[in-house]
Amino acid sequence: MTVRELQDAIIKLKKETNTAILAHSYQAREIVEIADYTGDSYKLSVDATKTDADNIIFCGVHFMAETAKMLSPQKRVFLANKNAGCPMAEQMDKDLIAHLRNKEPDRTVVAYINTTAQLKTVCDVCVTSSSALKIVNAIENEKILFIPDCNLGAWVRDQCPDKDIMLLNGGCPTHAALTAKEAKAAKAEHPDALFLVHPECVPQVTHLADYVGSTSGIMDFARKSDAKEFIIGTETSIAEHLQYECPDKKFYPVTKDIVCRNMKITTLPDVYNTLTGMDNGEAFEILMSDELITSARKCIDEMIRLGG
Repeated sequence: MTVRELQDAIIKLKKETNTAILAHSYQAREIVEIADYTGDSYKLSVDATKTDADNIIFCGVHFMAETAKMLSPQKRVFLANKNAGCPMAEQMDKDLIAHLRNKEPDRTVVAYINTTAQLKTVCDVCVTSSSALKIVNAIENEKILFIPDCNLGAWVRDQCPDKDIMLLNGGCPTHAALTAKEAKAAKAEHPDALFLVHPECVPQVTHLADYVGSTSGIMDFARKSDAKEFIIGTETSIAEHLQYECPDKKFYPVTKDIVCRNMKITTLPDVYNTLTGMDNGEAFEILMSDELITSARKCIDEMIRLGG
């Protein structure tokens, strides 16, 4: 099959099975093109609650599909590639944070949404990269434990000087690998371009940026800006997607090396095989107990309350 023929087969199958396909913005272009919804992890989970589809196929990583299942427990949720994990989400476990809670009982535990469902059960509130600043400011308690991303946490801490924010040594290895030297080289090569950066990058990089924001924030900024050139300081696929959307503008990956291998592991055939395998046990379904869903969802509900 050609790519186009496979896409057409997927479009036909998803209608026959009443399935919605959710694709994270870091997915390949051929997957984004057949998705019903695209965006960042939290947006997609909310989108899953709005669709009338009985089945959800998540083209992303495991914690994202878990979040979709928590918000739509009555729907069947499948991860297109069962091996798509997230190193940051798996850096810290429930026992570690429970231990820290006992040592620091007066701190509100703020968890980046890039965490497992098990870890969310011992946290007070979730945040996304786009809502972190607003939610931390809205928390009455001045003492915060922010996990797992110390770079996103440091970015929030810089803008919330009245908060006592404790950080741990964790984060996204892909974004954290970008250096200030690489960022300065890209800016020197493209002196007329605005530098747009994800807050998962190290502070030495975000301090060089013209704009710091979530994946969706970066894309919205670039779409609406009057500027014509942009250096994109996040996963390289974002520069590609923006180039398709805004052919009159120029987009440069800050370096060719900001590639999320876990996101890129999902292929178009994975989506097709999930559609054909949903009812025979061959697709990877997200199964969670009611107890885990209820316990883990509390911090997501609190995020919605504080961030709404």
